[in-house]
Amino acid sequence: MSNFNLRIVNTEGTRRDEIINTATKLFKEKGYSAVTMRDLATAMGMKAASLYNHINSKQEILKAIIISLAEAFTQGMETIKNSDETVIRKLNLIVALHVDITTKNPYGMASLNNDWMHLEEQLEYYLQLREGYEQDFVAIIKNGIASNEIVDTNPEVIMFSILSTLRSLYLWIPNKDDLDPKILAQNLSDVLINGINK
Repeated sequence: MSNFNLRIVNTEGTRRDEIINTATKLFKEKGYSAVTMRDLATAMGMKAASLYNHINSKQEILKAIIISLAEAFTQGMETIKNSDETVIRKLNLIVALHVDITTKNPYGMASLNNDWMHLEEQLEYYLQLREGYEQDFVAIIKNGIASNEIVDTNPEVIMFSILSTLRSLYLWIPNKDDLDPKILAQNLSDVLINGINK
């Protein structure tokens, strides 16, 4: 009996994930505000009432998408920040982190970039995560300036220049069928970081 219950739990988790994945694509195509639960149910090939057996609201889906990604970036940055790597290597790892997360979830990254302002009770938490991430990024750059690893210019401008490219990767990656994430990360590092090497 316990095995049967376990299978039901796993199926529920899989179905919920499937709903979230489908919603993520719809949010990218139409925008969060334009997508209804009925649209989602149609895309899933189920009745709207059945959808609520798996998910409570569109807001719950948005929260699941954005908060999970924001937390993944925060955890990745924490690991990079606390490592014993050089500043240049840390910047390379930040680029690789963005490539890795975006390659695995380009549609979710669209929501993270375009729909975060629609978060309700989780908005403040998301903004804290984003601000903390950017502060850590700037701190790494300042350390690089202090250690003479990178040029002495405005750290926030450097961060903004790098992040602007990395945050828009979700627009480009889905169109590349033969994409190798490691090669992309290296190419981006060459362009974005080696240009600030001394």
